[in-house]
Amino acid sequence: MTRSARRTRRTVQVVGASAAALLALSACSSSDSDSGSGSGGKSEGAAGSAEKLSGTVNVFAAASLTESFTALGKTFEKEHPGTKVVFNFGGSDSLAAGITSGAPADVFASASPKTMKVVTDADAASGTPATFVRNQLQIATLPGNPDKIASLKDLTGPGLKVVLCDKSVPCGAAAQKALDASRLELTPVSYEEDVKSALNKVVLKEADAALVYKTDVKSARDKVEGVDFPESADAVNDYPITLLKDAPNAEVGKAFIELVRSAEGRKVLTEAGFTAP
Repeated sequence: MTRSARRTRRTVQVVGASAAALLALSACSSSDSDSGSGSGGKSEGAAGSAEKLSGTVNVFAAASLTESFTALGKTFEKEHPGTKVVFNFGGSDSLAAGITSGAPADVFASASPKTMKVVTDADAASGTPATFVRNQLQIATLPGNPDKIASLKDLTGPGLKVVLCDKSVPCGAAAQKALDASRLELTPVSYEEDVKSALNKVVLKEADAALVYKTDVKSARDKVEGVDFPESADAVNDYPITLLKDAPNAEVGKAFIELVRSAEGRKVLTEAGFTAP
């Protein structure tokens, strides 16, 4: 073979090798590009499936949940920018009546299974309500306990102004249950529409004592003094929570319930004085 022929053959080999290398690089680049768009597509899909929460969620909750739920509402709004939690706190019976009458609400947190049953019996709940906390009664007295109240029986003493929640609301039903267990009769100076109203009678010094929840005594701090009594163990209230069937903003409602039932939610609730179910 001549020198010229050998040079031509080497040139062809080099060109061929270069072409093969270019083809390989092109294939890799194409593969990388396809892989990138595939993962990008997956990310887009994941982002699309986990839609950002937004809008207002209306939460109907027992008055005794005021402080803890207000704190959780702020946490929720911080964790989900673009959302707003609007609360309607009150007696569980009136809240249940409002829901069954068509009041727009997403979540209902009741202070007793009995008032929750009003909602489930009306087929207004979505799914089965779940108990998330419990609460127990305590006697709220004036600061320093000037009347030296040490037991449930002491509330029946002459001249003592005692306030109870109305029997139709959970705190009133629990108080009556404790009194029945002790075989005591008590005539209060007034029956209040919810536990906060009963507590405020003592805070404002319009009453000497009230039967309220431990959580309410704790939230009042030094404005009242709490007295435990053994009969309260016979009247512990379970608190159920549920998403409502006609919830205007069901997705945000579900997310709020998840926060309430999470470890973060339990921490806030137990610090407020509630106990685990």
